[in-house]
Amino acid sequence: METARVSSVFPDGSAEVIRMKETGCGGNCHQCGGGCSSGKAMPLRTDNPIGAAVGDLVTIQARPGAIAKAVLALYILPLVLFVGGFLLGEHLWQRGMIVSLAGLVLGMILVKLADKSMSKKGNVYTITGFVNQTNA
Repeated sequence: METARVSSVFPDGSAEVIRMKETGCGGNCHQCGGGCSSGKAMPLRTDNPIGAAVGDLVTIQARPGAIAKAVLALYILPLVLFVGGFLLGEHLWQRGMIVSLAGLVLGMILVKLADKSMSKKGNVYTITGFVNQTNA
């Protein structure tokens, strides 16, 4: 679960929230020397089943399996097609590199199609509750 602030509410029952990007150094990149982009606001469109209003501090949670599907689509599929293309191309035609590059391009096309499909299925995040601001 992550904490975010509601920045907009839409008539369809969804909301836009702003969450702060967290880093491995706890947001003190200037102290650890990392050149990361800590502190950049990240707006997300979320489902809003609890009726949170603009300005509310809320908790958000990713839809179960959504992150795993995204990781599979973005990283695993192109890699598998690249390696599989190399092995198949080398075994059948002694042209492993050419077929592996074709597999990589196919993987990137499939990633683009998967991205469109996932975006049509709705929001990845849902507002799950309000944050008690006295303890936050």
